Amino acid sequence: MFDKKRSTKLKNINIYKMIFKETKLKGSYTIELDKKEDERGFFARVFCLDEFKENNLNTNFVQANISMSSKKGTLRGLHFQTAPYEEDRLFRVTRGSVFDVIVDIRPDSPTYLHHFTSKLSARNYTMLYIPQGFAHGFLTLENNTEVMYMVSQFYKPEFAHGIRYNDPALNIAWPIEINVISETDKNFPDFKI
Repeated sequence: MFDKKRSTKLKNINIYKMIFKETKLKGSYTIELDKKEDERGFFARVFCLDEFKENNLNTNFVQANISMSSKKGTLRGLHFQTAPYEEDRLFRVTRGSVFDVIVDIRPDSPTYLHHFTSKLSARNYTMLYIPQGFAHGFLTLENNTEVMYMVSQFYKPEFAHGIRYNDPALNIAWPIEINVISETDKNFPDFKI
């Protein structure tokens, strides 16, 4: 038997839109969820091929990764891959919170070597879309922080590079003390301008 009320609810599922906001660095976006709440909790979309295409964003993700940092003050990054393996990333915190940093390393960009920071958390559900030509890193603000991110290229170690977190060319103001960092991340050379 046809249930008109249920049918109307199913049609309205298309009104669940993500909220794309371009940052000051062209091509990068924060993505907020349009949460529809009721007595059960909420429902929201975290990925939609059509909505990404409407915003001219890459939809060809080939790998999804999870990173868990057990200690507050763990820094990971600033990482990027070079051509022909540059990658677009869709980044989300699933537990805890991070101070997230992206750096525009596109030499022809008007915001070359500028950075954008944001606080992403499991509580605010905000995601970050990071296009090719950006370095990315984050500092955990809580113990046991977990992040998930999708990438448009497979990891290729020989094309993986980084920028040191305290490179004077960037002048990033990290909000808390860095307690844990890998030897690799700590020893990246100064970025060549």
